[in-house]
Amino acid sequence: MYKAQITLSVPMGKRLIAKAIAALPDVKKALREGNILLKGGTTVSAVSEELIGSSLRVSGRITLRGTVSCNKNILTYPHSILIHKGEAQNVDSCLPQVVSEMRSSDIAVCGANLIDAHRRAAMMAGSPLGGAPGQIVSTLEAEGITTYIAVGLEKFAPCSLDDAILECGRKKIDTSMGMSVGLIPIPGRLISEIEALSILAHVRVCVIGRGGIRGGEGSTTFVISGEKPEVEKILHLISTLLMVSESGVEESLNECSSGGPGCKTHLGCWYRNCLMKG
Repeated sequence: MYKAQITLSVPMGKRLIAKAIAALPDVKKALREGNILLKGGTTVSAVSEELIGSSLRVSGRITLRGTVSCNKNILTYPHSILIHKGEAQNVDSCLPQVVSEMRSSDIAVCGANLIDAHRRAAMMAGSPLGGAPGQIVSTLEAEGITTYIAVGLEKFAPCSLDDAILECGRKKIDTSMGMSVGLIPIPGRLISEIEALSILAHVRVCVIGRGGIRGGEGSTTFVISGEKPEVEKILHLISTLLMVSESGVEESLNECSSGGPGCKTHLGCWYRNCLMKG
C-alpha cells in the first residue's frame, strides 16, 4: 500500500470534481447519445469546460461582502445549458419544458451551497422562487433523471439541512450582507473531492485537515492510499491543477453593487439600504 498526502485548494477541488464527473460512464454515454443538463455555477462551469470547452455564466455567489450576484445583466451568456449529442443550447428561458422532455437515460448536473452530515444538499435562492433553476432542481430525480451534485467540501456544514432550511428564508431576514436567501433541497448523487479522487483512480481517501491561510483558505488535506501507480496517477493530475483559476464566464465573476440589476428582487440587502458602504 502506497500513501500520499495532498492538499486541494477550493478551485483545484472544483476542477477535480469536474474531471471526475466528465469521466463517469453514464455521463460519457449521455454526451454521445443523449442529453446533459448543466445548471450554472462555478463548479458546474468547470464541468461544462471539461465536456465542451465552454464556460457558464455565474449568477449568485458568496464573497467577502456576503451573498451577492453578478454586477450586470449579461444574458447573452448562458447560465444553464442542455448538451444534446455534444452540441450545447442555452435553456435559461425554457428550463421546465426542457426537463419535462428529458429521458431517464439523460443526466443533470448542478452545484450546491450546503451539504450536511447526511449527504443532503441544498442551493441558495436569492431570487423569487429561486428563479427558473430553483423551480426544477428538486424535481429532476422525481422525473427519473440521474442528477449529480457537484459540490466541494468547503460547503459542508455541521448542522441538519432541515434546521438550516427552517432558519433562513428570503422574507424572514430583516437585514443581510447582500441579498437574503432561502435554501432549496437538491436530491441527487453527491460528488465531492472524496468521490472525485476515487472515480479518477483506485484509491482510498481520508480527510485529515481543513482550512488554510495565504490563499489556502477553504482547502482540504487528504491522505490517499492504494497501489503506487494509482496514487501516482492522482499526484500527476494534481500537479496540473496547481495554478487553476475560478471557472465561469469572466464578465459574470464581477459582483453586484448597490443599484445593480438584481436589486429590485433582492431582499434585505444592507448595501442597497445604505446601512453599510459596499
